[in-house]
Amino acid sequence: MPDRPRRVPPYRLAAAELAAEIRSGTYDQGEPFPSETVLMARFGMANMTVRRALEVLREEEGLITTRWGKGSAVVPLSERPEPKAK
Repeated sequence: MPDRPRRVPPYRLAAAELAAEIRSGTYDQGEPFPSETVLMARFGMANMTVRRALEVLREEEGLITTRWGKGSAVVPLSERPEPKAK
């Protein structure tokens, strides 16, 4: 039986799109990043799905930082980790 193609989870698709926008300069470094509510409306996703996308940007990519009560902000280019080879 052939393997079924693996579907990319929606949070990964959203994270990839947002990461590309951050890298292209759509969001200014150090400036506030869109809120979960804004991203939920933009992507038509539940809050937990958006939170997982933000987690990827924060924990795996190092592109945003989040402070409780303050929201997320884009990490300055000089403070970002080197991109991982794929």
